[in-house]
Amino acid sequence: MMTETGRRYILHIDMNAFYCSVHAAEQPELYKGKPTGVAGSVELRKGIVVTSSYEARAKGVRTGMTVRQAMAACPDLILIAPDFDLYRKYSRAFMKIAGNFTPLVEAVSIDECFLDVTGSGQFGTPVEIAETIRQRVRQELSLPCSIGVAPNKLLAKMASDMRKPDAVTVLRRRDVPVLLWGKPCQTLYGIGAKTAEKLRRLNINTIGELAAADEKMLTERFGVYGAWMKRAAHGLDDSPVQPLSDAAKSIGHTTTLPADLTERDQYRRVLLNLADQTARRLRRQGMMCSTVQITIRDPSMKTITRAAGLGVPTDDPDVIYKEACRLMDANWKEGKPVRLLGVTLQGLSPKQETAVQLDLFSYEETPKRDKLVTVMDRLRDKFGESALLTAGMLGDDPSALIRNKKVRGTSLEKDFLRGSDGQ
Repeated sequence: MMTETGRRYILHIDMNAFYCSVHAAEQPELYKGKPTGVAGSVELRKGIVVTSSYEARAKGVRTGMTVRQAMAACPDLILIAPDFDLYRKYSRAFMKIAGNFTPLVEAVSIDECFLDVTGSGQFGTPVEIAETIRQRVRQELSLPCSIGVAPNKLLAKMASDMRKPDAVTVLRRRDVPVLLWGKPCQTLYGIGAKTAEKLRRLNINTIGELAAADEKMLTERFGVYGAWMKRAAHGLDDSPVQPLSDAAKSIGHTTTLPADLTERDQYRRVLLNLADQTARRLRRQGMMCSTVQITIRDPSMKTITRAAGLGVPTDDPDVIYKEACRLMDANWKEGKPVRLLGVTLQGLSPKQETAVQLDLFSYEETPKRDKLVTVMDRLRDKFGESALLTAGMLGDDPSALIRNKKVRGTSLEKDFLRGSDGQ
């Protein structure tokens, strides 16, 4: 949305040390004001610190450290097991507060979002709106957040990073040369370490040098991304705030395995649980899929994806599982170690609008199976994911933890914001 003058007013909300802050809000007597770290996710090996409180950071604890390293830096560090159900509850709450000021809310991850408040003048100036949101999040949820106010998403994100925790920061385009041009290229939102290294080899070390670089040369080296980088270095960004659509374009889940798997039966059990959970999410949204994709990563971090179309759209976990296994067998040699597996369902369409040609030999069984799956879904919604399992899911191996919503999750999950996580 733009005003008649073409100006936009964008906010970026970044929840500070979100996981640790949530635990401090829930149990202040245990965690508030203390050095804490969230670690021990079933999908993270060696007990990696996912995030830490500002008190812990002041003592040298950093995200990505092993628990051993973190404890060495801060012996009084309090370790907390992740609780993604709790994080999703608080995420929905702060997004709801944001949505009171504009319908244009784009969830970037579980702990950050963009808002377009160009048409929200009835609530005050953009800075006043940002300050009101910050105070409400603090008062109603006991959480700190940093909010950037700018004419576009790029600068709003940069602004929210400038002062943490619990602050509102304004960044205008005219401020870019003074505040940003002296910083390394990697600090520019959208430029990663590998790109920054390539720029350094071209003797482009700062955002200012990137702004002054020859656009033709950048385009020759980086394609359209090169032209984007030059514009970004000048603080230019036209990308719109895109609210989460009601229907997802794909539904997927990946899991990093606590130990490398080499045997076919081992990774087939993981695929079974992945197929089960992705199909559950598919049915919650009333959708069917026409393509199954698998993701495989080995210990060297080499990753491949393979996909295949289905003859008939489905929401049947058995069909999804069998296709995932077929793709795995065709593209991965047994004995070769697997570090990560994923199943993604694509080509989604609403079930009520999807024409499905029933097989001549199974047309009587299909409606019966649909009724059975519906009953099973209701029982699992009420009593938990492990209330009803197929024989192949029985066991206590790590893949079973995929079904545990409390301990599984990532910061990039957004299904729960559509109300499709079964809550």
